[in-house]
Amino acid sequence: MPVKREDVLKDENLIKNIEEVAKDTALLHGVLMRTKETPNSPEVASYAPFTLFPTPVPTVLFHQALAVQTHFNRLVDRVSQNPGFLEETLASTIKVDNFTARLFNIYKQVQHEHHPQSIVLGLNRSDYMLDHSPDGGTSLKQIEINTIAASFGGLASRTPDVHRHILKVANLPEECNNVLDNNPAAGLARGLAKAWELYGSERNIPVIRRQFEDVCRTGSLDESKRLFVDGREVAIVYFRNGYMPQNYTSEKSWEARLMMERSLAVKCPDISTHLAGTKKVQQELARRGVLERFFPDEPKTVAQIRATFAGLYTLDMGEEGDKTVAMALASPDRYVLKPQREGGGNNIYGSEICEVLENLKNSTERTAYILMDKIQPVPVQNYLLRPGAPLRLNSCLSELGVFGAYVRKGKDMVFNECLGHLLRTKSSEHADGGVAAGVAVLDNPLLV
Repeated sequence: MPVKREDVLKDENLIKNIEEVAKDTALLHGVLMRTKETPNSPEVASYAPFTLFPTPVPTVLFHQALAVQTHFNRLVDRVSQNPGFLEETLASTIKVDNFTARLFNIYKQVQHEHHPQSIVLGLNRSDYMLDHSPDGGTSLKQIEINTIAASFGGLASRTPDVHRHILKVANLPEECNNVLDNNPAAGLARGLAKAWELYGSERNIPVIRRQFEDVCRTGSLDESKRLFVDGREVAIVYFRNGYMPQNYTSEKSWEARLMMERSLAVKCPDISTHLAGTKKVQQELARRGVLERFFPDEPKTVAQIRATFAGLYTLDMGEEGDKTVAMALASPDRYVLKPQREGGGNNIYGSEICEVLENLKNSTERTAYILMDKIQPVPVQNYLLRPGAPLRLNSCLSELGVFGAYVRKGKDMVFNECLGHLLRTKSSEHADGGVAAGVAVLDNPLLV
């Protein structure tokens, strides 16, 4: 006879049995990661951290996130094609943020050279949390959109079968039916294959992995700006990193990024799309009337996108930025202070917001940040499985990601799809950080 989830969560003997089954099932389905101790060894791996049970997500909000993704694909692409908007939006940021400034300098150089490649490939992921308002309502609010190295499409494709098996063992068959199939990896591959096809390459796609320094050492451009690495022509450059300052370990790293951006190879993302994913651009897009510039004849599209925006506030110098500072200092627990960084673990919360803004409130250095409303999700009880960590019941918060891909050739969008989803869950005691940072774990939405 089926049981209730709350009873399963309290049954220590059953949970201990399910824990072992869950780990074996994850290994069986290839939910694997290399270990921190030997990250470069192909001989040592463990299961990727994940929740013991899938997390309930309202069906209506889940489908809202899927429905808006192709619009976000188009928005990112249109922002990347608007030099005036990017320059105006990032003008204050690049004066105080050296990393963004160096990316922007590459962008300007490529713009000046009249970039030769008309094929654009975007593989992105828009991340959301569910905001619980004082009146009891729940709404979908965007955290950010990742336009570079949007990860976990592969593992997210394999976790549904793991959770389905766990639910069968736990005697929760009805929940099994509410765990959706999910295969973003296949969609991401379709996007890559479409760009490869448009480049004019043969169907089989060989892959090489190289660091920036390797590209600088063995890479070159011919007269038509075709990119060669190790003597082989490169059709597509997929940036697995390059979104954090520490990814650029020397000037040679920056030289390699510039070489690739100047080349005929399709970049994923190209430098303009990378900049379109910055926090400052996110904040500017939330201003009244800005979305209409990109979708002048599509009021429904504008409404769908805007419905996902949380409150976003500028810290530029001037009256508006001063009001933002005062607002944050008065109620720091209501906001998140965000720098122009990706990768998790960079955001600032609570009393630390006061410390930062008290020091920077009269300085242009404050323009390196934006302020965002802190989303207030409702915690859910779950177990988080991590190698070497004891299993205990946690109060958990989740973040829903939706993968998108688009390919444009010249002015024609030839591919634009929503590819699937990713759910990541962490203990509510952690304010920030993702799976790679060792804070969040993989999860699946259980539609309710």
